[in-house]
Amino acid sequence: MDFQENYLSNIKFEFQRYKTLGDKTFEQLAENDIHWQYQEMDNSIAIIVKHMVGNMLSRWTNFLTEDGEKPWRNREMEFEGTYATKVDMLTEWEKGWKCLFNALESIDSSNFDTKIRIRDEEHTIVEAINRQLAHYASHVGQIIFLGKMIVGKEWISLSIPKGGSEAFNKKMFGEDKT
Repeated sequence: MDFQENYLSNIKFEFQRYKTLGDKTFEQLAENDIHWQYQEMDNSIAIIVKHMVGNMLSRWTNFLTEDGEKPWRNREMEFEGTYATKVDMLTEWEKGWKCLFNALESIDSSNFDTKIRIRDEEHTIVEAINRQLAHYASHVGQIIFLGKMIVGKEWISLSIPKGGSEAFNKKMFGEDKT
């Protein structure tokens, strides 16, 4: 497998990993939980998702041929108002990720050297994708943190639970690696 194939395979895996972490967080939330804010000026999970979706649709629509900051995007509005229901939020979440994954599928050896523009700044495909991966990872981390705050003691860990390292290592390695 050459660099391009390996990179594209890996990046798809990483984006899917973060999408799944978001999905598993949403599964633990009740309808009204998506609107909870720690303080009045903080973003709720619904607002973070709205911003992510706006960014995804802007960045990944016509990824190879248009600037990633579309003229139709109103970033400031992503932080106002929100989705009426959890179902509405999840529908948009899926729409954003579908746009992203479709764009990634359009990249191959014939266009891998294409220069991508974001806010009129030139990026290699690797730079543009890595920029977005870092952006989405930070927001998914916020979503998880808020989810943990909301759910509290009933939270189901999305990774190795606190106090579970020894059991995890025994399962993975067949011995204690602590």
